[in-house]
Amino acid sequence: MKKSTLINSDLSYLVATLGHTDEITICDAGLPIPDHVRRIDLALTHGVPSFEQTVKAILDESQIEGVVIAEEFKEISPAHHAVLIDQLKTEEVRCNKSINIAYISHEEFKQRTNDSRAVIRTGECTPYANVIFQAGVTF
Repeated sequence: MKKSTLINSDLSYLVATLGHTDEITICDAGLPIPDHVRRIDLALTHGVPSFEQTVKAILDESQIEGVVIAEEFKEISPAHHAVLIDQLKTEEVRCNKSINIAYISHEEFKQRTNDSRAVIRTGECTPYANVIFQAGVTF
């Protein structure tokens, strides 16, 4: 049996097959997901699992070098945005690597998901609670 924290087989496979600079999206329950992009739907009910829980699970299991966030997230949902930024800062300290944070419009964000290896849908119902992770390397 797998020893690390991530036990969802679809997520575990996704993380194991990421290459440097590959992108994955973690999104709220309402973000449109392009038909051609792999959907990993974790949403069970409103808020389950949360965006924060899902971000933590992916950060615990993978190396991230950059993130893309919609500008609207920090404006419309500042408390949730602050939690994400805190998670990223904690990850930087834990891995002793910086994580680049880029902001784009929500419309640009939705277009950018077309290039994601997968979109992970959470049960989060907070507006703009979405992030694109860019895979880094551990060396």
